[in-house]
Amino acid sequence: MIAKLSGILDSVALDSLIIDCGGVGYQVFASGRTLSRVGQPGDVVSVLIDTHVREDHIHLFGFYDAAEQAWFRLLTSVQGVGAKVALAILSVCPPDKLGYTIAAQDVSALRQADGVGPKLATRIATELKDKAGKVDLTPMRGAVKAPSVKADKTASDQSGVDGDAVSALVNLGYGRAEAFAAIAQLRAAGTANDNSSLQDLIRLALKELSQS
Repeated sequence: MIAKLSGILDSVALDSLIIDCGGVGYQVFASGRTLSRVGQPGDVVSVLIDTHVREDHIHLFGFYDAAEQAWFRLLTSVQGVGAKVALAILSVCPPDKLGYTIAAQDVSALRQADGVGPKLATRIATELKDKAGKVDLTPMRGAVKAPSVKADKTASDQSGVDGDAVSALVNLGYGRAEAFAAIAQLRAAGTANDNSSLQDLIRLALKELSQS
């Protein structure tokens, strides 16, 4: 089982790269994000690897960092999401945005990936929603966790206000995941609290978004 490859970057194609390891070239399939970060042919490169063994082939899938690899594994745990579809999703929704995309149930963002139709996008968002709340999400600045919803009235009210704020920001032209991330950032930083009104949340979120 190959878990990591380090060597000289031989070439980069649309969906894969070839790494020369001691004279042996390994083809590694990767997301657009990873392909854009590995450098130029001749550079030293190191990528994390998931090895998929099938009856008719052995495919290597490479990742620039552990966060992308973790999301790849989560995505492929959903029925109907194969390795290449997962890479397509990671190409349009990198790890620092994917968690918020799922937590915000932003199906339209997931549908931007090749091979993801409305039914599959909805399944991904639904099945991974609870898991997204337990994963460290990295927005534009700093790391926070997706907010979890508790059963008490205060948390329920807060969740309702947050949802209204997200809807308002979406109506102003922001992406749902982007709006969700801004509100979560405000809650995590303590900038917004239980007493914050809807108007306050929208005003603070607009300021947050303008700085990102």
